[in-house]
Amino acid sequence: MRTSRTVVATVEQSKSRASNWFPLNWLGLLLLLLAPVSSFAAGIPAITLSEDGGTYTLSLQILIMMTMLTLLPAAFMTMTSFLRIVIVLALLRQAMGTMQSPNNQILIGLAMFMTFFIMSPIFNQAYDQAVVPLMADEINMETALQKGSVPFRGFMMQQVREDDLAFFGEMSGVASFEDEKDVPFSVLLPSFMTSELKTAFQIGFLIFIPFLIIDIVVASLLMSMGMMMLSPMIISLPFKILLFVLVDGWTLVLGTLASSFLVQ
Repeated sequence: MRTSRTVVATVEQSKSRASNWFPLNWLGLLLLLLAPVSSFAAGIPAITLSEDGGTYTLSLQILIMMTMLTLLPAAFMTMTSFLRIVIVLALLRQAMGTMQSPNNQILIGLAMFMTFFIMSPIFNQAYDQAVVPLMADEINMETALQKGSVPFRGFMMQQVREDDLAFFGEMSGVASFEDEKDVPFSVLLPSFMTSELKTAFQIGFLIFIPFLIIDIVVASLLMSMGMMMLSPMIISLPFKILLFVLVDGWTLVLGTLASSFLVQ
């Protein structure tokens, strides 16, 4: 009995210590996360407002940067490989007929980290060409934005289809472009997104074919056996999963997606 009471007392003491330590732990983690932000804000160079030397104050710079951060999710989805990857993964889930497994959070997380893996050379180039000189006070913010956009422009130009680029160019009133640098972002971005949608649906069509064959075979067998009330999707689902596992489907799909991008 004494031993059991001692164990219970020890557990209660540990719980009380954990409850007391829990807020302090989160407070320390919050301070650790905010420390680099404060040091980064202190090192932000002043942005030139006009030719006579006018500059934005530090508080206004931080406000502008926080406003620009709200556009990062849209830029991440439209200017990187994320769009193609997430559509292909969604079509794969629909072809297998697994309903909500894996769920949307897992698919988006997988697409996000695959995007980081594919776009790492582009991110490194933008960091070396724009962020490092900016933090060293070698260039201003406007020049940093121009240099940081060059790697992303090159990536999108490598993936975009010529017919899509010509289509949006004609809609903008420009028949042709002499050089890649002459293509404005207002034309390049919708052309890139349209090309990514086309490529994603083409890959999704190829993924659908083997699963569609399994559905047709199972439905024909059930009809020949007179089992009209039994859903073919329930019977074909285990065979789809078995086929996907036997051919190492995740490696094939993710490897095909990674190799479908031209990244230099």
